[in-house]
Amino acid sequence: MLEQELKLKNNSLRNRLVMGSMHTGLEEGLWNVKRLKAFYEARAKGGVGLIITGGFSPNIVGKLTPISSSFNTFLDVLKHRPVTKAVHQHGGKICLQLLHAGRYAYHPFNQAPSAIQAPINPYKPKEMTLSNIKQTIKSFAKSARLAERAGYDGVEIMGSEGYLINEFMAPRTNKRTDEYGGSNENRMRLAKEIVEAVRREVSDKFIIVFRISVMDLVEDGSTQEEVMEQARVLEKAGVDIFNTGIGWHEARVPTIASMVPQGAFVEATELLKQHVSVPCVAVNRINTPDLANSILNNNSADLISMARPLLADPDFFNKYVENKSDNINVCIACNQGCLDNVFKGKRATCLVNPRAGFELDYSLEPTTNAKNVLVVGGGPAGMAASCYLAEKGHKVTLIERSSGLGGQFNLAMRVPGKEDFNYTLDYFKSELAKLNVDVKLQTSFENSMFEDFDNVVFATGVRPREASFELKDGRKLLAYDEVIRGEVEIGKDVVILGAGGIGFDMVAFLAEKANKTVDEFKQQWAINVDEAPHKIPHNITMLKRSPGRFGSDLGKTTGWIHRAVAKQQNVKQISGCNYIELNKEGLVIEIDGNKQTIPCDSVITCIGQVSNTDTFAAELENGKYASKIEVIGGAKLASAIDAKRAIFEALQVARKI
Repeated sequence: MLEQELKLKNNSLRNRLVMGSMHTGLEEGLWNVKRLKAFYEARAKGGVGLIITGGFSPNIVGKLTPISSSFNTFLDVLKHRPVTKAVHQHGGKICLQLLHAGRYAYHPFNQAPSAIQAPINPYKPKEMTLSNIKQTIKSFAKSARLAERAGYDGVEIMGSEGYLINEFMAPRTNKRTDEYGGSNENRMRLAKEIVEAVRREVSDKFIIVFRISVMDLVEDGSTQEEVMEQARVLEKAGVDIFNTGIGWHEARVPTIASMVPQGAFVEATELLKQHVSVPCVAVNRINTPDLANSILNNNSADLISMARPLLADPDFFNKYVENKSDNINVCIACNQGCLDNVFKGKRATCLVNPRAGFELDYSLEPTTNAKNVLVVGGGPAGMAASCYLAEKGHKVTLIERSSGLGGQFNLAMRVPGKEDFNYTLDYFKSELAKLNVDVKLQTSFENSMFEDFDNVVFATGVRPREASFELKDGRKLLAYDEVIRGEVEIGKDVVILGAGGIGFDMVAFLAEKANKTVDEFKQQWAINVDEAPHKIPHNITMLKRSPGRFGSDLGKTTGWIHRAVAKQQNVKQISGCNYIELNKEGLVIEIDGNKQTIPCDSVITCIGQVSNTDTFAAELENGKYASKIEVIGGAKLASAIDAKRAIFEALQVARKI
């Protein structure tokens, strides 16, 4: 089904797979044109039917930041022609997303329907005058006309996620009393007039996609009935495809993170599809061909949008049609390489595919000097390094002292909300077999192995850091890894030491249900239901030595979710404390010179890790084989270890050897 052609009114798409819009950091500046071209060309070559670019503003005031991308001059036409040409050469189609940021614009010149400041933006917007509105409509039309001259097959008009057009549609942000405020008919007027103006300026075959906010997930958003009326009016105005928008950026409901069940919002697209006659696109947490096909076969949508999954694997579609779905590098929805990077002003990439966004920077050319390479450690870093090295043409042996591959990912995938990490292990295991890597389990490194290999890559990972305070009365501390593996029993009253990623993972492990259904997810986050979230049988207290907010170092796009879960489960949090001793009464802590005892059955240490360097540290320092050694991942640096850095370092060491 995913491979079927889709006929539009005056155009067609070669299949049902859409690469959804995602800002990559490559949109700005002439210096990135070649990289942007290479990025989209790789996805078009991989078989995607329709690509939708990151957002480009139709005018200056609508830019997300002062340096963000816009599309409103003939110079933009010249800049983008190589991009569209590259996509067309591989049989794909591409639409330019037009996005006016409205009150989300991160600069003092932002505009909105009403002067209401967004809770996620320090800049209060100015209320748009009628002249501003008319000029904005003209700007959208002009940008669309220029986009067609640049070779784009269409535009996507961003009418969701809380940006300008969505702000006009919702009572939450539209308090106007003129013809653009009040009734639903008036609030949707801007969207309708933009679509009509764009349609007048472009040819019949030019595709107009409208991304409509089917679920605002904020108070005083558009009602379900209002959204359906908006869609019917916009279809008459000239929309060819409706893309589904879910949630404003200020909404306190997860929409795309890993803890969101796969396909959680498909019913929103299904509802939209019942009210319009043009194709509708299903979005959010769809990352496998099987799920995509089930949605299409159920007639819940006509097209499937995947943005991050096509960062993870640009050849997603080709692998599917070649019956090689097991070889797809599946997106695990971690957001660490893509959205977290973009919010930091960095280029988007991917934890499981560090070449994403860096196609011209991190090429992996076949070697002209094949070597015999040993990789020590079968975690994500070791598996990735083995695959990259073998891909280059080296003969690779991978040894792992335990009975299975996976390392820290074997723990991560047991944490509720991180079940998809299993996909990455399956992918690397299939790649190891395909690339003929010699994998030897239950095999420890010995110094004699230095003689047998040209290079040795140590990816020996980490182990939990041990706490250093007094234990009395036979009390023991529990390490996070043994808890997750189910090797110890957990009592009712639990203390977690540490408030980083591992500490919050432990909260999820104790508090959350694994493999939540969509209904259970909706109940937890109060999406169209009134039930309170399920409460856990544990009383949890989190402690940390440093002062300040808990989870301050968590990812920008997911940290708030972890903190919200802790709040839902009434987790008590105490910062700025020292751990004195654990005795039969409980854990004794000290805050500002005052001691207190926290009664507890179990104390779980989540206070970081230390590198496993025992097997090579001395040799690396002054041994005769030091020149053969490379160290990556947690073995190189245990502090704030993450799989994104580990897999990135695996790629770089493969490029080096």
